[in-house]
Amino acid sequence: MTGISIKSLKQVLNLDDFEMLARRHLPKAIYGYVQGGADDGTCLIHNRDALAHIRLVPRVLRDVSACTQGVTLFGQHYASPFMIAPMGASAIVGHDADNAMAKAARVANIPYILSANAITPIEEIGRSYPGSWFAGYQKPDENNIDRMLKRVADAGFTAYFLTADVAVGSNRENNMRNGYTMPFRPTTRLALDMARHPSWLYRTGWRTLLQRGVPKISNIDPVQRPSIFSREITAVTGYASFSWKHAEMIRRLWKGAFIIKGILSPEDARLAREIGAEGVVVSNHGGRQLDCAVSPVEVLEAVKAQSNDMTVLVDSGFRRGTDIVKGLALGADAVIIGRPFLYAAAVGGQAGIKHAIRVLQRELHIDMSLLGVNSCRALREVERMQRHSGTA
Repeated sequence: MTGISIKSLKQVLNLDDFEMLARRHLPKAIYGYVQGGADDGTCLIHNRDALAHIRLVPRVLRDVSACTQGVTLFGQHYASPFMIAPMGASAIVGHDADNAMAKAARVANIPYILSANAITPIEEIGRSYPGSWFAGYQKPDENNIDRMLKRVADAGFTAYFLTADVAVGSNRENNMRNGYTMPFRPTTRLALDMARHPSWLYRTGWRTLLQRGVPKISNIDPVQRPSIFSREITAVTGYASFSWKHAEMIRRLWKGAFIIKGILSPEDARLAREIGAEGVVVSNHGGRQLDCAVSPVEVLEAVKAQSNDMTVLVDSGFRRGTDIVKGLALGADAVIIGRPFLYAAAVGGQAGIKHAIRVLQRELHIDMSLLGVNSCRALREVERMQRHSGTA
C-alpha cells in the first residue's frame, strides 16, 4: 500500500517534487529528522550552492546515439553511476523503506547501501538484494569487529563502508526543536504531531508496529538489538576512540571491498590508500555533521589526485542529472544520493523509488547527450568553469 497512485507519480518530474509531497505526508518531527542538518544548516545550503556554481562547456555535432551511463564499481557492472545512500531509521520514515529501496535498486541494477542505523536486519536486505553494500559504525574492539564483519559477510554483502565522520554525534538543534530524539521519547507534542498526519500514522507507524513490534536498531552490533527507546542506541554516533588502527583491523579481516566514507581531506585519502582501502566516499554527511565543512565538490579533484587506483565516490547535495555529471567530471566514479530516495519511499513505496530512479536516469541521459559525450568515462574530459559568488 502506498500513498501516491501510479497516475500521480507521473506528475513527479524531478527528485525535489518528492520532498514537497513528503513534507505534507510526514509528521513534522520525522520530516525534520530527514531534511535537517547540524547547527544552523548552512552546510546543507552550501552543498547545493557549490554545485550550482560549477558550469559545464558542451561540445556539439558529436554522434551521441550510443550514449550509455553504465559503470563498473568494485568489479560489478551497474546500469547508472548513482546509488542509494545508507540512511538510518528509514523504515520509520516509510513503511519497510529499506527493503523497498533495496528491491528497487536491484531491479534497476544500481547499488544500494544499508545503514547500520537501520531497523531492518542485515539478513533481510541480503535476501532482498544479494551483493548489496553495508555502511557501519564500528566499536574499537577487534573481537567485535571480527564478529560484525562475519555477520555482514554471511548475509551476502560484498562491500563494507566504514562511516568515519561520526566520532561524536553532531548538534542537531532542529531535531530537538521538532521533538525528534534518539533514544525515542514519546511526548504529548509528538503524539499530536503524528495524529495530525493520519496517512503516515496508518501506512507507516501502525504497519511497522504490526510487522516488527517495537522497532530496534538492528545492525549496530553482531548480537545486540537495542530498541529505539533504549539508551544504548547512543552508540550509533560512532566511537570517539576509533582510529586508523581500527580501520586497519577492518581491512585485514574483511575479504570484500573496503571503503572509507566521510573523507574531505586529501591527506585522509592518502592514508586510506596506504592501509589498502579500495575506495573512499568524499562526503560531509549531507550537512549533518560539521556545519562549516567544505562541500565535497570543492575538494573532489584534490582527493582524486591522492586516490591513485582507489574508487572515488561522492555524496552530499546531489539532486539532478547535471549534479551527477559535475561529480563525474571532477573525478568521481559514481555519486551517492540519499534524502530524495527516502522521500520517494515515504510517499510511494517501491513504485515511488523506481520512478525516482527512472527520472534521474532520464535526466542523466539528456545531460550527457547535450554535453556531447557517450560514456561516463568521457565526462572526465568535459571542460568545467567555476563561478564564485563573491561571498566568504
